[in-house]
Amino acid sequence: MASVPSLASNVQQRLADALSAALPEAGPADPLLRRSDRADFQANGILALAKKLKGNPRELAAKVVESIPANDVLKEIEVSGPGFLNITLTDQAIVETLAARAADERLGVPYAENAGTTVIDYAQPNVAKEMHVGHLRSAVIGAAMVEILEFTGEKVIRRHHIGDWGTQFGMLIQYLIEHPHELDHQRDGEVSGEEAMSSLNRLYKASRALFDSDEEFKARSRDRVVALQSGEPETLALWQRFVDESKIYFYSVFDKLDMEIHDPDVVGESGYNEMLDDTCRLLEESGVAVRSEGALCVFFDDVKGPDGNPTPLIVKKSNGGYGYAATDLSAIRDRVQILGADTLVYVVDARQALHFKMVFETARRAGWLNDEVKAVQLAFGTVLGADGKPFKTREGETVRLVDLLDEAVQHATGVVREKDARKELTEAEIAERGEQVGIGAIKYADLSTSAVRDYRFDLDQMVSLNGDTSVYLQYAYARIQSIKRKAGDVRPAAHPELPLAPAERALGLHLDRFAETVAEVAEAYEPHKLAAYLYQLASHLTKFYDQCQVLSADNPAEVVENRLFLIDLTARTLHQGMALLGIRTPERL
Repeated sequence: MASVPSLASNVQQRLADALSAALPEAGPADPLLRRSDRADFQANGILALAKKLKGNPRELAAKVVESIPANDVLKEIEVSGPGFLNITLTDQAIVETLAARAADERLGVPYAENAGTTVIDYAQPNVAKEMHVGHLRSAVIGAAMVEILEFTGEKVIRRHHIGDWGTQFGMLIQYLIEHPHELDHQRDGEVSGEEAMSSLNRLYKASRALFDSDEEFKARSRDRVVALQSGEPETLALWQRFVDESKIYFYSVFDKLDMEIHDPDVVGESGYNEMLDDTCRLLEESGVAVRSEGALCVFFDDVKGPDGNPTPLIVKKSNGGYGYAATDLSAIRDRVQILGADTLVYVVDARQALHFKMVFETARRAGWLNDEVKAVQLAFGTVLGADGKPFKTREGETVRLVDLLDEAVQHATGVVREKDARKELTEAEIAERGEQVGIGAIKYADLSTSAVRDYRFDLDQMVSLNGDTSVYLQYAYARIQSIKRKAGDVRPAAHPELPLAPAERALGLHLDRFAETVAEVAEAYEPHKLAAYLYQLASHLTKFYDQCQVLSADNPAEVVENRLFLIDLTARTLHQGMALLGIRTPERL
């Protein structure tokens, strides 16, 4: 089905036509339409036009109103203040738009058949290391943006740029060669993610202790790095075991997060090894990178150290080793030239902003990024404890991600059990709802905050039924399903009757904004705006319940059907919106 034009776009077009007809000398003009508390919409564009035409804005506004032909969309237009237009729509216009949205399985959200290709780099854990709270935001924000972009028609290629290369692997592999039984439990059959990480953790600590205390082992470990980088078969085979073992663990954590990670999408630092030499050669031959004190560097006029001297991006070190920049630039070449991307999105900690600014600028100078191919960092802030300080355990250590997720599920399960006063849910259902509510709470707390801001991790607040939480939205959805079950054979109206009560109008006008909200979020990579929209939708629903009882013996049949239509469309919108954020909506809570 074709997309459904929003009420805002309909009004915008009518006003733009009226402006052209009434004030042809002004040329094409934007009415500057926005939502309003005083009416359904307000248009502010006439003030700027009056300044341009040196006319009286109220008189020009009146002239524009007179040029609007009679129609069934605009009920009333009032000239207000110095020349604002307050616009009220007809109930009929609202109802017809909502009926069109309800008839479309996509709720009127357009699907662009010839959209671009975006590579999104998110969820980037490190091999042989535990995932901690710092890995949460990249995974949650990235997964939501994948869903949102794909829903709008964008071809999305996922990339998980895991840390699977570097000097620490020389230490780990050398230790394993000298202690071959340390990583053999995998041969006994399948292992859990926790078992895999427990084994890797033990190995890492033992090898690190030996590396720090034994100079001969340290020397052998450094030789092993050279063997790894040169592709020596035994070394590579052991390195692969570390990667495979780590993936078992990664996938178990992402599974707890209710998030799908596919093996072909996991392309770590090692995936670009073959390109590093070529990347450096291309940069040096083109003059983008220059030799400085033996290292291959890229300099920038606006990047200087505390001493005032330029701080370069080091692509290749003076000892011949490659830095992160060489890998990141090779990844850009691969994603643009091989994968055919026209947009690269990096969901990476805000503290890496300078690094990516320099990498992107280098890629632009090299011609790998240009006006047709762009790269953006979707930067995110830090997860803080409830006290507003960096999130640590009582012992001052970084919080393990699995512990955080388990605690959230445990907390939410207790809330679900407590709210199930009538004992309608089985223990299995309580456990399932606990997972959906707990994981949903963590995701929503993250996604409802502007990505670049820090946010406080407060489980009590996150699983509260009051306020801006996922549980509030999940409960709103479950309550609608309960009302629909009670309605039995009474079906929602296919096309609601008129007139609409004030709370029905307010809910309807907000439902109409879903498609434009999704488009804005996809365009600007701002999932918090979708979370805000859904929270406002649930708030409108609460006011609607207060003023408009759905199932009442006093209601005529058409009123019941009207209201069932509105809550059914609200439920579908909540369900779709939450799914785009990666959050489940249980039918019963």
